[in-house]
Amino acid sequence: MPQDRYGNSLSTSSDAARDAYVAGVDRLLAAQPGVEQAFEAAIAADPDFALAHMALARTRQAMGRGDDTRTPMVAAQALADRLPAREAAHVDALSLLVSGQGPAAYKAIRAHLAEHPRDALVAQTCTGVFGMIGFSGQPGREAEQLAFTSGLAPHYGDDWWFLAQHAFSQVEAGQTGPATATIERSLAINPRNAHGAHIRAHVYYEAGETAAGRAYIDGWRADYEKAGQLHCHISWHVALWALEQGDVETMWRVYEADVAPGAAWGPALNVITDSASLLFRAELAGVAVPAERWRHVSAWAARLFPAPGIAFADVHAALAHAMAGDGDALARIVADAKGPAGDVVRELAEAFGAMAAAGWPDAVRHLTAVMTQHERIGGSRAQRDLVEYALLNALLRQGRAEEARLLLSIRRPLKVGSHAVKGL
Repeated sequence: MPQDRYGNSLSTSSDAARDAYVAGVDRLLAAQPGVEQAFEAAIAADPDFALAHMALARTRQAMGRGDDTRTPMVAAQALADRLPAREAAHVDALSLLVSGQGPAAYKAIRAHLAEHPRDALVAQTCTGVFGMIGFSGQPGREAEQLAFTSGLAPHYGDDWWFLAQHAFSQVEAGQTGPATATIERSLAINPRNAHGAHIRAHVYYEAGETAAGRAYIDGWRADYEKAGQLHCHISWHVALWALEQGDVETMWRVYEADVAPGAAWGPALNVITDSASLLFRAELAGVAVPAERWRHVSAWAARLFPAPGIAFADVHAALAHAMAGDGDALARIVADAKGPAGDVVRELAEAFGAMAAAGWPDAVRHLTAVMTQHERIGGSRAQRDLVEYALLNALLRQGRAEEARLLLSIRRPLKVGSHAVKGL
């Protein structure tokens, strides 16, 4: 029976279907273009290839196209009763995820991986800061993420995809040295893995190596097609480092071409969070942001995320609405924030509303309330510096500069001197 690259059997009699499926999985794991086309080619070669249908559904979900997942998911489910146990469990676990049954999906995925740890397409759902652990809303999720990838490590050896994800777990848990070694091993095997390049950028960021990080990721993205899943977010890293170095012209050029809603290509979650974050970080650094840019992001956030439910999206939507002056949209997030991190979302939304109204004492109060638990909203440490720097800015606005400098030196010591917040 044909196998995938990880030694898992595949129920298809078509070599062409198998090859297209393996190519699709590798493209998904590397965030390279052509993922859907590869899985569609696998289905065309063998319409009864259940895992190809399921992979197509999962890909569309990961790209934020939930409305397009039902047809391939139902096709996979209809074929599941004739599959071997591993493949049937694979379809079941991913069906739960794609259909929005998060807690049940997580339980099924962990049980499946206990039996089949090298089922990479299932394992990847729990990796990274946007995965099921990253978006769990639970305290201590960075430690859980590291425990998860550490547990899988003996099963993957020198696999480029796994090494990159393990490096991400390491750096987010504060293990910058080990993460550097791990990500370098991954990139030596597959230097065109976009997830690997992205994670390398995070390691540079956490190590405080701004010039080296910008040079690396800006050079790497020159050959990265805009249709790649991470194009928007990798561009965000370039723009953010340009801002840190005072190169505001480059920051705006990259923002307008590759990050702003309507120009960026990628999952809606990345587009909204990266655009709102970059505009806010620019304002904190003392760059004037035209009001129409905020209104543009706010309008997109209202359209793409009209109801609260994803904490990381809700926080950035609240920021955009506050800065754009859309009090009604902001109030809806405050009132309707839900999920395991709903309380953190509510505090941050209130804080951004206070900042927009120059209510600095209230902003400090709300920000301080979540400063030890903002990991619960998801996202990386680099992305959540938005929260850290918001507090510093609010303190500075009240003339509490020494307190702000002390806080920065304690919480983000390698960012001292980065000029990320004007006045420090």
